[in-house]
Amino acid sequence: MYRKALCTIAITTLLPHYALAGNDITYQAAEQDYQGYWSEVSDDAPLVLLVHDWDGLTQYEQQRAKMLNEMGYNVFAVDLFGKGVRPTKVEDKRQHTGELYKDRQKLRALMNAGVQEALRLGGNIDNMVVMGYCFGGAATLESARAGMPAKGFVTFHGGLQTPDGQSYTETSAPILVLHGTADKAIPMSQFAQLAVELEENQIPHQMITYSGAPHAFTVFESKNYREDADKKSWQAFNTFLTTNTK
Repeated sequence: MYRKALCTIAITTLLPHYALAGNDITYQAAEQDYQGYWSEVSDDAPLVLLVHDWDGLTQYEQQRAKMLNEMGYNVFAVDLFGKGVRPTKVEDKRQHTGELYKDRQKLRALMNAGVQEALRLGGNIDNMVVMGYCFGGAATLESARAGMPAKGFVTFHGGLQTPDGQSYTETSAPILVLHGTADKAIPMSQFAQLAVELEENQIPHQMITYSGAPHAFTVFESKNYREDADKKSWQAFNTFLTTNTK
């Protein structure tokens, strides 16, 4: 298949200057307007539901969507903050993520709304992998614990801690965790505890760490970007996609 033939795409060809081709999509959730991003390659392509970090849905997620298009996947990047809400100050980022961390039911509802919007746009939600970065990784694991139907869940340097009262008993698909051992925001103790929880619940999983990689090691042109860890984690993600989608 086309998507399998492109499993070794070079990340360096898709830096911020790369021309993007997709559509901003306004949709309703929780009585509010949200603006996602839809980028497709064909009607029958597998779907990746992409979840943004605490900056909100920005060009970074659009770049990653384009990279996934090049590999043969349709992508819907969900919006969890609201249309036009793209915080730039740390205190604002903490506010928006903190509100959703405190209201897990709303977070789950917004993730489900993203799935339904992807379906409306023509995405194949029966052949879907959910993935996210940082805060988006935490939202991805929230959906896994909620029992969202998917072929798999992937987190890049995401929050790994399970909230009190939650578990992975309802999770029905494999999980891939890609994490930096130099991540001071998400300590390795949380990584280890998650491994224990997944094993106890017999969830198929792969958990990979990258030496010297700090938090947000995949973010292009940032001080935390680590090219080696970025490329290796993207390849691991690529393998996961081809293994778990049709």
